[in-house]
Amino acid sequence: MKRKLILRVVWGFPMGIAIGQCMSLLASAMLGQGTFVVCMPAFAEMVGSELGAVALQTFLCGLLGAAGAGGSVVWETDWGILRQTGTNFLILAGAMLPIAYVTGWMEHSLVGFLKYLLVFTLIFIVIWVLQYFAWKRRIRKLNERMKQM
Repeated sequence: MKRKLILRVVWGFPMGIAIGQCMSLLASAMLGQGTFVVCMPAFAEMVGSELGAVALQTFLCGLLGAAGAGGSVVWETDWGILRQTGTNFLILAGAMLPIAYVTGWMEHSLVGFLKYLLVFTLIFIVIWVLQYFAWKRRIRKLNERMKQM
């Protein structure tokens, strides 16, 4: 299990960077008015330069990807689905929320934090439900094949 965790974390780091870059492109397309917004201006100001902010944001996106990929090993434990779901949510939220706060992806207020948490939770639930039904369908098909044998 430790080997699998390490491999997923190592794999997840560059995936997080790639996803972060795609999100920057998407955000720029929606909000950039024809320009590429590499990071939040307040984050660049806080770091001291746009280059430094983008480098730090890239690293943080890598950490986020590593946490998400590493956290996926909980789905392979013998825990119940409630414990697996709760643990995975805490891992993802524990990585995402501080990173979103530091980078300025969320408003720096209680209301901003709660809005971001709500959106994060809703996205988590939608993905969870979609995965649940996809796996349920796969299991049903496997059971049907086994009955035919």
